[in-house]
Amino acid sequence: MHADYYKDETTRQKLNKRFGALRTERESFISHWKELSRFIQPRRGRFLVTDRNKGDKRWEEIINSRATLAHRIARAGIFAGIMSPTRPWHTLETSDPSLMESAAVRMWLNDVVLLQREIFSQSNLYRMAPRMIGEMLTFGTGAMLHVDNFDDVARFYTQTVGSYVISQNDKYEIDTFGREFQMTTSQMVERFGYDKCSYQVQCAYDKSDYDAWFDVHHFLLPNEMMKSSSPFADGKPFASIYYEPGDDTLDGTLKVEGFHEFPGYFPRWDVTGEDVYGTDCPGMTALGDIKGLQVEEKRKAQGLDLQVNPPLKGPPSLRNSSEVTSLPGGLNIYEPGQSSEGLTPVYNVNLPFNELRLDIDSVERRINEVFFVDLFLAISQMEGIQPRNQLDIMQRHEERLLQIGPVLESMHNEFLSKLVDRTFNQMARANILPPPPPELQGVELNVKFISSLAMAQRAVATETIDKTIAFAGALAGAGWTGALDKVDADQSIDEYAKAIGTPPRVIVPDDVVAARRQERQQMQQQQQAMEMAQSAANTAKMASDAKTGEKNLLTDVTAATSG
Repeated sequence: MHADYYKDETTRQKLNKRFGALRTERESFISHWKELSRFIQPRRGRFLVTDRNKGDKRWEEIINSRATLAHRIARAGIFAGIMSPTRPWHTLETSDPSLMESAAVRMWLNDVVLLQREIFSQSNLYRMAPRMIGEMLTFGTGAMLHVDNFDDVARFYTQTVGSYVISQNDKYEIDTFGREFQMTTSQMVERFGYDKCSYQVQCAYDKSDYDAWFDVHHFLLPNEMMKSSSPFADGKPFASIYYEPGDDTLDGTLKVEGFHEFPGYFPRWDVTGEDVYGTDCPGMTALGDIKGLQVEEKRKAQGLDLQVNPPLKGPPSLRNSSEVTSLPGGLNIYEPGQSSEGLTPVYNVNLPFNELRLDIDSVERRINEVFFVDLFLAISQMEGIQPRNQLDIMQRHEERLLQIGPVLESMHNEFLSKLVDRTFNQMARANILPPPPPELQGVELNVKFISSLAMAQRAVATETIDKTIAFAGALAGAGWTGALDKVDADQSIDEYAKAIGTPPRVIVPDDVVAARRQERQQMQQQQQAMEMAQSAANTAKMASDAKTGEKNLLTDVTAATSG
């Protein structure tokens, strides 16, 4: 697609038309997202293009904050469980298992992974990722952009629901992203240049009205007429287009650039059929309990208020009283008239607080279960080192780990795998990859995840190795010494290390092990030869020192053999 294709009014109209169609497709989710935002994360979600810097009260719907706290724990648990910045969470492997036996290959792959971790740490990934995970927990869909950066290689920007639209290809993979937002005059001139901006923006800039706001649309979509030989944006598989949607007189767009890979990640909690947006996330599942919890807390507070400060009734003489006080020690003077009754409650409230508290506790537990609070707290509070805690987690929380398994697959396939692949390609284009071994030329690489949650689900692999070796040891201890011949100790160590993600430099390569064993065997043979030579020398010396004329052991032996 040639760059000039974007610089005509018809194309801008086409982009606006597509944005409108995608906005209509999204419309049925808006009311649900608004409700989720009000009751779980009032500051998330942007449903109007002008909905920015709003400091008004947004927490009025939340009386009991259990759901918000459970969401916070789940967000931290998933983030720490899949991509903690404090520990390795991924490795690289070849599609050919035999190549992984090469020490040079393993070392190179490990160096690449270490470099990727450094890039992730230097960038803002670990600040943006929790926000995206939080969006997925609440609204079912997360959104993050991954763009090139000269200083940090990569930069990341999380989007919130309501501000963007997405579409997917025939493989049900998200390949189109549109965003509507506003920028100030100074931001637009700084970002796109004075000449690229519309007449209205230029006028505002000329009048020093730097903080006026203007609508901007941003599209990421496949470059349908890609020219692989072109060095410009139209020669890359994906196009990025910024333009002002409201000015039909503007000739051209604000900015057009291209990407080699789709620079967006949109993990979804679950997807129904051909739906584009995620569903059945914890926020959606628990919404009924969350709303009911607020009602119960409100009724409890109202009942307590009515018991402590009930509406009162009294004699008619108080009608002309300037003030009736209910403060401790307060004085109310009145004429009792025909009734001797003083100030009394209009009605008595006897709220069953214990029963209500038990029901509230039950609702809170259900909300915790939906957000996997017990599981994530168990992982974060485990003591010890890997992989023992992972096996313990698997044994004690196997059912809940199975429940979260599909979500992990979604995070791995729709987010982390693409993140690692795109970062690898960025490193290659920036020419910062270490020189690969010759045997890796043309070999496909795969991503393997070794995060806490991935390891907990894969702990069954180490458990089977442990049980097999223990069983063989038990047989050997019972007298079946040949049972140990059935176990390949070297391969067991390799498989165990692979399952738990042990750094390759810790495991000695097979050829080095073979050389060490051969050297050790040669040293043992030499030692045995030396001992035998020494023993023979000692025997010869004893024979030469013996006096044959005297009766001794040697003469007895000689006499016996000669006789």
